[in-house]
Amino acid sequence: MDGPEEAGRAEATRSGGREERERTADAEQRGRERDGKDRKREGKDRERDGGAEPELRGDAAERESGRGTEQRSGRGGDGRDGRAAGYERGSRQEGQRDGGRGAEEGREAGGSPEGGNSAPGTDGDALEPIPERIEAFVDRLKDEVGYKTSFDVIVREMTLGGKKTAFFMLNGLSSGVIMTEILQRLTFLQTDSLSADALHSFMKLYVPAVQVEQEDDWNMMLTAVLSGSTGMYIDGESTMLILDAKSFPIRNPEEPSLERVVRGSRDGFVETLLMNVSLVRRRLRDPMLRYEILRVGERTRSDVCIAYIDDIVDKELLESIRDKISAVKIDGLPLADKQLEEATVKRGWNPYPLVRYSERPDVVASHLLEGNVAVFVDTSPSVMILPTSFFDLVQHAEENRQTPFIGTYLRWLRFLGILASLFLVPIWLLFALNPSMLPPALSFIGPAKLSKIPLALQFLLAEAGIDLMRMAAIHTPTPLALAISLVSAILVGDIAVQTGLFVNEVILYMAVAAVGMFATPSYELSLANRIVRLMLICLVALFHVPGLVIGWTAVFVILVMQRSFNRPYMWPLIPFDARGMMNVLLRMPVLENRKRPNLLRPQQRDKMPEHGGG
Repeated sequence: MDGPEEAGRAEATRSGGREERERTADAEQRGRERDGKDRKREGKDRERDGGAEPELRGDAAERESGRGTEQRSGRGGDGRDGRAAGYERGSRQEGQRDGGRGAEEGREAGGSPEGGNSAPGTDGDALEPIPERIEAFVDRLKDEVGYKTSFDVIVREMTLGGKKTAFFMLNGLSSGVIMTEILQRLTFLQTDSLSADALHSFMKLYVPAVQVEQEDDWNMMLTAVLSGSTGMYIDGESTMLILDAKSFPIRNPEEPSLERVVRGSRDGFVETLLMNVSLVRRRLRDPMLRYEILRVGERTRSDVCIAYIDDIVDKELLESIRDKISAVKIDGLPLADKQLEEATVKRGWNPYPLVRYSERPDVVASHLLEGNVAVFVDTSPSVMILPTSFFDLVQHAEENRQTPFIGTYLRWLRFLGILASLFLVPIWLLFALNPSMLPPALSFIGPAKLSKIPLALQFLLAEAGIDLMRMAAIHTPTPLALAISLVSAILVGDIAVQTGLFVNEVILYMAVAAVGMFATPSYELSLANRIVRLMLICLVALFHVPGLVIGWTAVFVILVMQRSFNRPYMWPLIPFDARGMMNVLLRMPVLENRKRPNLLRPQQRDKMPEHGGG
């Protein structure tokens, strides 16, 4: 009785093998006909489909083999069921082997497996299959995700169209309204509604969701669900459907507190990545605007988005940024963009910022049009603009919201405030310590009376006092912050002068320096300038004129030597660029500013046609 069974099994194996070889040959021929530009996409597609197509071929071989065996053996009932189960196991094993070959071919073609085997945060792990039995699937969720332990992990098991299914989601990240609507629609399915390929039927015919993707890797499925999506498991299938039914906690866009303007939009970025990229897309309706998504962090798997305009950005700059982000090996990014900056820029102990942050969508959109690259990190309302220079950090959106003349005036006033915050206190201290250096016309400069505390120590104590007041204002409830600031500034300062701890001139010049610091658009730059001011005060107190000269020179040399993603930090001063320097000193009219900055090396230098605008 075993002879017909063995013959049927051998015939099924030969038939399935011939069909697989023919399909493989056709696929290889189509792959050779494609040009090199599409090889990367081919590699991704073939790896993604490597496990699904062989399974379909195995099912076809199973049906053909089953018919041949029935005709030869004439047996039915339990015998047919046993042989069918054996054929199914053989076809699935063959499908897994063919899927592995497809993945290897995709890697050789220069692609990376979709599902993210080589994505940041996966450490290049091999594809890990999803269990084919629903019981094994649920048990694995209990072990690895904490199902039945963590209250927010939800698995909804249902029978739809005669197939056992399970919906895997996180309470609070998936929309209950959307999922209820989807389940309500799917409950109308009858047993005869599904074809032999249930996965295909659900994917193409019945799941009423806008964005649905297939995923056959366990780790990438977990990442998708932990990011807010919902996984739909079908019993007997090693591929799941990922439904985009996210519903994140979100606040409404509001004007950033550090970048307020009198005229202009009042919306700002929030902590949700999708909202932030939408605010920029609303302002840039350019089909060449690109959003590339990466995942960083072994545990957090944080979403990082690289934004650029494809026909403007310098490709070498883009590749450098992409490579630096992809190469980050870190446990996680709970502090979002700041940790990513430290992991990619690696500026060490240099206090000066090498990236620019902005919370305004219009500022990010304008920089993208110049040729910059913007980096969004999920859970952060700040966007990194790369590369940047020292002079980019001292410009503000308000200057471009006014007329060119008024904008230039505001820019120069801001420059004077920044220079005062850096150099006013050290220069005054130098003249106070060396009155003989003053010309007769400036003999009034200097303290009218001396204190028991040295002037340099008074400035250091005043600096510490200002920092303490700033921190107190940040950590104090808003209704009380103004009152604390007034009490600190008036009572403490006045009492300190009356008791002889400070002289009036110290309070005056420190107040001017503090105002200049607060007028600096970049918060990071203002803190770096404060550190430089403290260093200059100490050098002047110790070495007088040589200390001031050496301090200035050292800071300037350090700034000149800095580079932001291989771009000179002090451009357009060093190296000197006349057009770029003119745009720094003057707020040029829009129609006269026709060229993009040389610093960015854009593909298109012209912002508008030569005949445009009159």
